[in-house]
Amino acid sequence: MPKHYDLSKCQTVSEMLSRIGDKWSVLVIMMLGDGPSRFSDLKRAVVGVSQRMLTLTLRALERDGLVKRTVYPTVPPRVEYELTELGQSLRGPIQAVGGWVFNNHDKIHAARTDFDKRNNIEHADTKLARLG
Repeated sequence: MPKHYDLSKCQTVSEMLSRIGDKWSVLVIMMLGDGPSRFSDLKRAVVGVSQRMLTLTLRALERDGLVKRTVYPTVPPRVEYELTELGQSLRGPIQAVGGWVFNNHDKIHAARTDFDKRNNIEHADTKLARLG
């Protein structure tokens, strides 16, 4: 490993790559990029996420300093989530990775198809298309 790496920070790098690599975290960060949102609005916007998984994701993002949770003293209490300055700074790299995927989508799928053919792998969607 190059000497310029601070080994004491490698664990944090690993943890944050896992957080960023989590599909729910990425989607929540992108949804909050336009401004604060209530839990129910996030639940509707992040298609497929369960209430429990959204709660866990928001807590983890809050713990990492990426999301701020604000409780308003109303009846019933209103809770909003928003990106912190740190969370906003992560949007650019996430958008860059997403852009890279969009730009290379066809190459990625061609590589997967080639790999699957070489390794005689048939995926469920291919099986269903053949059966249907």
